[in-house]
Amino acid sequence: VLVLVDRVLQVYVPVVLGFAAAAFLAWTLGAWWLLGEPMGTRAVFAALAVLVMGYPCALGMAMPLAMIRGGGMAAERGILMRAGEAFQVLKDVRKVVFDKTGTLTAGKPAVAQVLALNGWERGEALGLAAAVEEVSEHPLARAIGAAAKEANAQIGRAEAFQATPGKGVTARVAGRNVSVGSPAFAEQLGADLAPVRGEIERMQAEAQTVIAVAVDGGLAAVISIADPLKPDARDAVARLREAGIEPVMLTGDNRRTAEAVARRLGIERVYAEVLPAQKAERIRALQEDGTRVAMVGDGINDAPALMQADVGIAIGAGTDIAIESADIVLVGERLTAVVDAIDIGRASYGKTVQNLALAFSFNGIGVPLATTGLVHPVWAMIAMAASVTAVLTNSFAGRLLPRRRVRERVEIDVAVANMHCEHCVDTIRKGLLELEGVEAVSGDPARKRVSVAYRPEAIGPEGIRRAIRARGYDAA
Repeated sequence: VLVLVDRVLQVYVPVVLGFAAAAFLAWTLGAWWLLGEPMGTRAVFAALAVLVMGYPCALGMAMPLAMIRGGGMAAERGILMRAGEAFQVLKDVRKVVFDKTGTLTAGKPAVAQVLALNGWERGEALGLAAAVEEVSEHPLARAIGAAAKEANAQIGRAEAFQATPGKGVTARVAGRNVSVGSPAFAEQLGADLAPVRGEIERMQAEAQTVIAVAVDGGLAAVISIADPLKPDARDAVARLREAGIEPVMLTGDNRRTAEAVARRLGIERVYAEVLPAQKAERIRALQEDGTRVAMVGDGINDAPALMQADVGIAIGAGTDIAIESADIVLVGERLTAVVDAIDIGRASYGKTVQNLALAFSFNGIGVPLATTGLVHPVWAMIAMAASVTAVLTNSFAGRLLPRRRVRERVEIDVAVANMHCEHCVDTIRKGLLELEGVEAVSGDPARKRVSVAYRPEAIGPEGIRRAIRARGYDAA
């Protein structure tokens, strides 16, 4: 927006000064040449009227007033615009790239399963993994530590700690070499994952992040960690698509897990297993054809990508460096605020263009008319005041956010005869939440009933029952 107004004023101001000079010369030298005597009074009035009529007050107010209106409305919705240029760039954004952990997901992962192997006990494996991860601030590391404490596992002291970005960490615990990281990282260190390959793939297909724990080169345990999606993540993705913007996921997680999360959200383009140093490169690749790209992230690893993007959007609950690297900060964790920010940015830019058109409608007629010398400077001042009033009124009139149809939400109870425990409920829940339109699932094994909240325009009761049957349960 700043660029637009600056370009206009760079042309507008010299033109007005030229009109004022031309009016003065026309009523002095021109009148003397045609009438034999200069008309000094009319020359002064004409030049003064042109300057008053052409005063760029309304033009100068066009952008700040639109920004004040947009910034105020954004702040009411927990959106802080840190850079004025974002108002102009947001209107051209065609791709929004989301980090996964802590952005699309709640960022509060918890250990879902621990598969102890090769003679190791569950508590021993958790204790060793927690010891290695104790110095890490990564959310997955905190999840392992919490699970170890809950299991009353003995957590030793880690020495010679070494991190491999995007892969895992290694350390010595009680004289043993312990590595904790991705399955691929464990294989690089010599661990044999063949016996549990099927289990790992099953966990990843259920959108769980799999961590392998290797001790002295042998596989000790496989830990799966689940991080629930944010409640409004699906709605945010759907609204972006409605606005003609492509959502993209960018994550360091493995491809199978990333694609499982993407399916639940309706995201088609996924970049998985991306190392922290490669995130900015991925953003740059998306920009190569001139596409404007916004990046949404929350972590230290996201900072370079936030700065590379045309618009960086940081989750306010994220790290300080991510917030400092962003143009827009979302207070709280509401993902639909991303769509609100884009809508407000587009509408604010539209208001600026409208304000410029209003200002020019007054000045474009008034300035040439004033050169005739027939407009008294007082009337020119009144016209200028009317121009400012019109711009002011337009800036604060109308809506910046489009009216959205409230999506109807319906709940049904489904009887499931062979549902016996919470594990059954979790299995059914995971299957149903992968369906478009299903928003919430809860179950009561004692009553053998599942309650499902869904949007009827996306799915119906029979589709829900079919999905439950596909998981091996009898849905009536």
